[in-house]
Amino acid sequence: MTEERNATLDHKMSNTIRIKQEEPELQTHTGEKPYPCTFCGKSFIDHSTRARHTRTHTGVKPYPCDLCDKSFTQPNHLAHHLRTHTGEKPFSCLTCGKDFSQQSNLTVHMRTHTGEKPYYCELCDKSFIQPSGLARHLRTHTGEKPFSCLTCGKGFIQQSNLTLARHFRTHTGEKPFSCLTCGKDFTQQSNLTVHLRSHTGEKPYSCNFCGNAFRYGGQLTIHVRTHTGEKPFSCLTCLRAFTKQSALTEHMRTHSGEKPYPCKLCDKSFRKSSALTYHMRTCTFCRKQLFSYKLNNFLTKTNKQGAIQSLYFFC
Repeated sequence: MTEERNATLDHKMSNTIRIKQEEPELQTHTGEKPYPCTFCGKSFIDHSTRARHTRTHTGVKPYPCDLCDKSFTQPNHLAHHLRTHTGEKPFSCLTCGKDFSQQSNLTVHMRTHTGEKPYYCELCDKSFIQPSGLARHLRTHTGEKPFSCLTCGKGFIQQSNLTLARHFRTHTGEKPFSCLTCGKDFTQQSNLTVHLRSHTGEKPYSCNFCGNAFRYGGQLTIHVRTHTGEKPFSCLTCLRAFTKQSALTEHMRTHSGEKPYPCKLCDKSFRKSSALTYHMRTCTFCRKQLFSYKLNNFLTKTNKQGAIQSLYFFC
């Protein structure tokens, strides 16, 4: 009798375990998600998935790295991180042989061979290999610049060490890239490369429509739009479209009222730098002020030179 009861209990236990194991699988078919998050209300198919999600709210990271002070919310994130220490790259591209530490990185890389771009912009016809590329591109339409310089407040579309390093040189004055021909210095290697073409006359970017050649690719891209009529930068306020980002940025100021180019000689400000330049050339008051400023500098310099000459003569 006892053996029969134990057998019945074992049968019930095995059925319970089987049902519990099959439950999440069945829910993937039914779409049922009976485990809601108490923080945001998002629902999940099982308790363990909800537990992982909850850590994004609580900040709990129970999986520490033994080699550094970083911790992670999930064990697979820790496994990926450990490869940065070991250098292990177990995922290889069968086309070019390049190795990767994560399967997701290999998947993205494979698109450079296949040409697949599954992330589409709904505002223009551009598509991208990965979602981060689409997110950065969308900011060219919205004008959003969520990353700011702590020194001057200038905003940037993307956050990268290279972008910030380039910008910080505008504050420090550092220009580590020098032209061996004329000695002119630059903050970026790319600027030096373009500058060298002014010595060599090289224009490696040619238009397939009219044959015009350009020193760098950005010029060609903008020029081609004069043939195709493409205007990929749209104003979300009035829907007016533009061939280049800078034109959209200037246009947005007609809605915001922003005038970031002030005249230092009077109280006027302008939306465009070209408008400020024109103002400086045509404003009678500012021209007189500028002339007086230059004259005073000249007289001061002349007086100093005269004083020095008198000193030498006296000696």
